Amino acid sequence: MSTDLDTVFAALADPTRRRILAMLLEDDMAVTDVAEPFEMSLAAISKHLAILAATGLISRERRGRLNWCKLEPDALRSASVWMQGFGQFEPVHLEAFERFLQQELPDPDVA
Repeated sequence: MSTDLDTVFAALADPTRRRILAMLLEDDMAVTDVAEPFEMSLAAISKHLAILAATGLISRERRGRLNWCKLEPDALRSASVWMQGFGQFEPVHLEAFERFLQQELPDPDVA
């Protein structure tokens, strides 16, 4: 499972791939439509799509003369379950933590 998580998070680390996933959340898209809003070559987009497909985050199929991409949300399940484990902790309040440290730690100027 750790290897799967590593590959999913590595794929999600790139903002272009996250944007592609957000686009595919709306509907299946042809590769050319996926590439349209990006200022990069079709070959570069194809590399991003290959990474997403290798992790199982998307699937690709040929429909007629076009290649289509489809989001596979189940591939995010293990990452989602892993991240939800951190939801049990209260958020850190930095101001309260700073006040605590000021009270507990001796003043370095007073010696």
